Amino acid sequence: MNSFYCAPTLHYLCSEMKRTSLLLIISVFCALSLKAQRTDSIRISLLTCASGSEIYSLFGHTAIRYENFTQGIDAVFNYGMFNFNAPNFIFRFALGETDYQLGVTSYERFAEEYDYLGRDVWQQTLNLTQDEKVRLAGLLQENYHPENRVYRYNFFYDNCATRPRDQIEKAIDGSLQYADNMTDTDTGVSFRDLLHKYNEGHPWSRFGMDMCMGSKADEPINRRLMMFVPFYVQQYFETAQIINKEGQARPLVSSEERVVVTGLTAADHRSGGITPMQAALLLFILVTAATIYGIRRRKALWGLDLLLFFCAGVAGCILAFLALFSQHPAVSPNYLLFVFHPLHLFCLPWMINKVRKQQKSWYMAANFIVLTLFILLWAIIPQRFDFAVLPLALCLLIRSASNLILTLKKR
Repeated sequence: MNSFYCAPTLHYLCSEMKRTSLLLIISVFCALSLKAQRTDSIRISLLTCASGSEIYSLFGHTAIRYENFTQGIDAVFNYGMFNFNAPNFIFRFALGETDYQLGVTSYERFAEEYDYLGRDVWQQTLNLTQDEKVRLAGLLQENYHPENRVYRYNFFYDNCATRPRDQIEKAIDGSLQYADNMTDTDTGVSFRDLLHKYNEGHPWSRFGMDMCMGSKADEPINRRLMMFVPFYVQQYFETAQIINKEGQARPLVSSEERVVVTGLTAADHRSGGITPMQAALLLFILVTAATIYGIRRRKALWGLDLLLFFCAGVAGCILAFLALFSQHPAVSPNYLLFVFHPLHLFCLPWMINKVRKQQKSWYMAANFIVLTLFILLWAIIPQRFDFAVLPLALCLLIRSASNLILTLKKR
């Protein structure tokens, strides 16, 4: 398995990149050190890449293209590199302690990769002065130093889209003025809204993210925070103006074109198969049918309870871990912990023992009350839930009710 990956393109192997791109990187930084270059010999552009099929590519990608026509250099600076084989990668990812890094590759390789993946790439040529180009190139060079190239990745606040934006803003001689107010939270848009927007056609990804995201993900965000999505960086750059120190304005983007055209759209990358809602409804039907059978036959069906509450308990442990220990933003508080929580797992032996003997389980009684309140208060809980959660909660509620009914019949 490859050691180093680009977040949106899993085919960038770091060791191979070192062999094939070493001369490119040396040439780039030799060129960057020559500050008295002709302004028309350098072009710097923002690249925005379309969404893909995999979960890591649903939100697109951003990179910076550096072209030096005099030196014959065409390179891409990519803040989306990560080491999947780093020690405890999955655990550190869950904790929000994932490290990404800046990588450099040739534009030809970059374009070929996205063409192979069926993902279009847009190029926005930045309308920078010679000094601003030199300053931006210097920032990229500084970022690529071994002691600087690795950074602590944060999906919402510090990622492969916000890093290029921030470097471009720093390089500008004056200020960058966006067409919209970037700090007001009058957008009516939340982090969850954007997750839903770019998970459309990928129901299992949407379901998983909805499970992990807590109530903070439903709070309105400003337009600058929306720029964690590459397409919003592209959109707001389109109409942005550079205001120099003399107060003169010029557009940030001088031209835009699609440089990789695959003919595919987001619809071509949709996932198929059974959806979470369909799976949850099927489970609900089966559990309901089995429960009715068990009540009529006065059978506890403790094996079914063991399976359901074990799975709910494992899910609860994951949600509790994220809420208590993860540095990921917007994962806490998570009201789904009223449905899926670690007590399902920790109390399982005592609860199953009561169910097998058809004795009243106070745990089942308490669970019945909590789930009933959760379902009744669904609409006013300050967190949006995937509708597939409802059939799952009803499965647990029905099994709790079954224990109460069977113990009453036994009396």
